[in-house]
Amino acid sequence: MNLTYYVRILIRRGWIIALAVVITAGAAFGLSKMQTPVYRATQRVLLQPARNDYGLTETLRILLRSYVVYLNTDTQAAAAIDRLQLDMAPGELRSHLTISSDPTQLIVQIDVDMEDGPLAARIATELGRLLEEYRTEDNRDLQRADRIDALLVDTATYGLHSPKTKINTLAGGVLGLLLGGVIVFVLEYLESNIVRSREDVARFLNLPVLAAIPADDTHS
Repeated sequence: MNLTYYVRILIRRGWIIALAVVITAGAAFGLSKMQTPVYRATQRVLLQPARNDYGLTETLRILLRSYVVYLNTDTQAAAAIDRLQLDMAPGELRSHLTISSDPTQLIVQIDVDMEDGPLAARIATELGRLLEEYRTEDNRDLQRADRIDALLVDTATYGLHSPKTKINTLAGGVLGLLLGGVIVFVLEYLESNIVRSREDVARFLNLPVLAAIPADDTHS
C-alpha cells in the first residue's frame, strides 16, 4: 500500500474522523460546563531554622511531617471554624483539605478545594496562621539558636481547580480522532475484498494493470 492509497481513504472517509472529533470534543466541553466549578486556594508556610546548622535543618525536615499531622486534625479545623465563624463541622472542613510538606524547600503547603474560592483562601490563610502561632508558642521554651520560625509565604491565592474545560475538550478531541480512525479501519477491512478500480486490482494481485475494459454505458 502506497501513500496514494491512504490519501484516497482519507478523502473518502475523512468525514467520519472529523465527525467523531466534533462529537467527542463537544461532549467533553458540554460535560465540563455542566459541572460545578471547584476552586483551589493555596497557602504555603515556610519553616525557617534560627541558624544555618545541618543538624537543626535535618531535624526540621523530619518535623515537617508532624506539622502536616498537626494541621490535619479536627482540633485545628474547629479552631479555624471558630475564628472564621463558619457554619460547618470539623470533619466537613477537613474533607476540603490537602496538606503536604516539601522537605527540599522546608515548606508546608495547605490546599483547600471548595466551590467558594474566597472562602477557601480565608480557610487556607487561617490554617497557616495556626501553624505560625504554634511555632511561636513552642519557641518560647527554646533557646534562640534552637528556634524554628513559621512564616506565611505571601497570601493565599485561589484559582479554578476543576473542571479543566480546555484540557477535557482537547482530550475528547484526541479520543474522537482515535475512535474515528478505528471506525475507518474497520470499514476498510470489511470492504477489503471489494474491487472498485484498477488500482484495487493491482494492489490485490501485486501486478501492474496493462489495460482495462471500460464500462458499457449503452442500452439495448
